[in-house]
Amino acid sequence: MNNPVLYKGVYISEEQYKRIKNMHQLPDDEIDYSDIPPTSDEQLERMKENRRRRKNLKNVAS
Repeated sequence: MNNPVLYKGVYISEEQYKRIKNMHQLPDDEIDYSDIPPTSDEQLERMKENRRRRKNLKNVAS
């Protein structure tokens, strides 16, 4: 039977959990990035930091 597993606050199947676990063990040089288009220098300059994902942010206004 496929019991749901709680992973980062979301229930996923045991199979999905195993795939994620195996993916974390994959060395960086074995990851295939060929389907991702290259990013230009101009695109990189326009990118902004995603501040919502940073930990330990303090509100300086309060």
